[in-house]
Amino acid sequence: MSAAQNMDLSSAGLYINRELSLLEFNRRVLAMAGDSNLPLLERMRFLTISCSNMDEFFEIRASGIKQQAEAGVTTAGPDGLSPRELLAAISASSRTLIAEQYRLFNDVLIPELGARGIRILRRGDWTPEQAQWVRAFFLREVYPLLTPIGLDPSHPFPNVLNKILNFVVVLDGKDAFARKSGTAVVQAPRLVPRLIRLPADVAGGGHDFVLLSSVIHANIGELFPGMDVRGCYQFRVTRNSDLWVEEEEVEDLLDAVRFELPRRHYGAAVRLEVADNCPPEIARFLLDHFHLRDEDLYQVNGPVNLNRLMALYDLADRPDLKFPPFKPGFARALPPGADVFEALRRGDVLLHHPYQSFSPVLEFVRAAAKDPAVVAVKGTLYRTGAHSEIVDALFDAARAGKEVTAVVELRARFDEAANIDLATRLKSAGAHVVYGVVGYKTHAKMMMVIRREEGQLKRYAHLGTGNYHTGTARAYTDLSLLTANEQVCDDVQLLFRQLTSLGEAPKLQQLLHSPFTLNDSVIARINEQAELARQGKPARIRAKMNALADPGVIKALYLASIAGVKIELVVRGVCCLRPGMPGLSENITVRSVVGRFLEHSRVYSFGPNDELVYAASADWMQRNLFRRVETCFPILDPGLRARVIEECLDIPLADNIQAWQLQPDGTWVRVQPGDQPPRSSQEILMARLGG
Repeated sequence: MSAAQNMDLSSAGLYINRELSLLEFNRRVLAMAGDSNLPLLERMRFLTISCSNMDEFFEIRASGIKQQAEAGVTTAGPDGLSPRELLAAISASSRTLIAEQYRLFNDVLIPELGARGIRILRRGDWTPEQAQWVRAFFLREVYPLLTPIGLDPSHPFPNVLNKILNFVVVLDGKDAFARKSGTAVVQAPRLVPRLIRLPADVAGGGHDFVLLSSVIHANIGELFPGMDVRGCYQFRVTRNSDLWVEEEEVEDLLDAVRFELPRRHYGAAVRLEVADNCPPEIARFLLDHFHLRDEDLYQVNGPVNLNRLMALYDLADRPDLKFPPFKPGFARALPPGADVFEALRRGDVLLHHPYQSFSPVLEFVRAAAKDPAVVAVKGTLYRTGAHSEIVDALFDAARAGKEVTAVVELRARFDEAANIDLATRLKSAGAHVVYGVVGYKTHAKMMMVIRREEGQLKRYAHLGTGNYHTGTARAYTDLSLLTANEQVCDDVQLLFRQLTSLGEAPKLQQLLHSPFTLNDSVIARINEQAELARQGKPARIRAKMNALADPGVIKALYLASIAGVKIELVVRGVCCLRPGMPGLSENITVRSVVGRFLEHSRVYSFGPNDELVYAASADWMQRNLFRRVETCFPILDPGLRARVIEECLDIPLADNIQAWQLQPDGTWVRVQPGDQPPRSSQEILMARLGG
């Protein structure tokens, strides 16, 4: 037996920490903001996306680790880091990342935008006319909405909302009641835009803006008449935003989630951001008030809420500084206006979004709502958006008297309020609405239409890797399979029965599903390839996903690599496996593609000639494999299988423009074309599949 086969595959050095890997993904997103080959407003958008990602990281991931540390948990994960050690590593990594965000903002993007006629004017750059307009705007639109709180025993520190812009103001002098508290807090109104366009008659150019923070800061003295403002400093608090609902203890999950939602604004503080000119004593005062440590303080060189500058993309009417418009194409088998059910009786249809339009999926449900031959529609709803065309079609189907069943996941993070509304609306139309299975999120994406044809019931199904959300279908890469395959439809029907009723786990013919068969099946397929390699036969594993973090799957991949299996992975975000380690993972490569669209599709391929190809709603993570209801479906049609292999594996694995390669130490290096022709996978697919 070789030394590699004797290796302890539980050793902490073989695993990258999930949270630190997630920060590395955000570093790749931020790198797009510094890429001069991209349109300027797209670069600004990537900067704001990275800021929004950091907010969510602290709200959910860092807050959970912080809770463990404060509870005295010392148990380490597969990577060997205890919660306290991990918090220190998160702090160090986050600081370098945030410093780079502000460097790009101040030194690169703001000057380049200014050179192209888009200016975000600082207070010191205002002309007298602009300052006068800002003052008038403040008095008219902002001043009436502000409630400054002068801190004293009868005016305690206000309850600061999550991620809201605030100011701490230091004052001198006495007010009308001879009070001299010295400190006040002002919360910026949530209803006023953070980015305000100057009118043409005072703007120096066509696209001049001021920040709300600058507007308030410049006029802060108006709030404290007769007092001397000695200092005014921005701050923002990020709070734990994970909802906690004890599902087994509540009678109605919808009511429980609805009750819990307002608490998201007031969870425990996990991060304090202040302007870098904030004096140490003020920062200490704020840290103490929010019960935070020094490592939770982030002093920034600019606005504390950079992510709110995302509005600039839409406010600046400069198509020359954005990606060219893109029109999705249509599948030849299902062109616009085609009878979707007739097309599916001829064969399966595969759609690759956003390169191909999502409208056939919408039409599938709309046709079901209008078709008198359709008797029932069933669907899972994870994220649909606040104003969903899919939900509209299900509503119409229910109103038309069809049997409509909707499995609504109320705990889809940050979409809970929208999902409560759509569940309530569907109930009002007479639909059967359930919330999945207690203790398991329903993350599967599936829809079934049952139609009476020639005296018998005929079933049609949609299975997807993404959500029933028309917005993300234009921005995320995902696969949709529309089928009338009897075995697949049998499986989908059994899964809906499992989600709405009681009984043992169904035995499926084609689909794999979590939390029952998916994990074991994936590991079995990996082990089969390892055994082929041990026998000296060709063996290969290729897969594309959002995240790879499950220790069991990683161990199986390590063993397959040791056996000689060639393993090529495309992992957009978190990857806890260390590739390229001699004697262990030297046969494994991991790359990530970051581009115009968010890579979201999940595809697994096993065999030297891609003999088994699956698409799935699940990543290779513990939560997807064990704590969620997920679907994994085979691509049975040979022509469609060839498409999935080429479009989701061959082309991304050859990308040398938007791809990054994971190194054994957990860092990522951008792939360079070298002497090869440049190949951007997203641009290739846009040209091939677009309209």
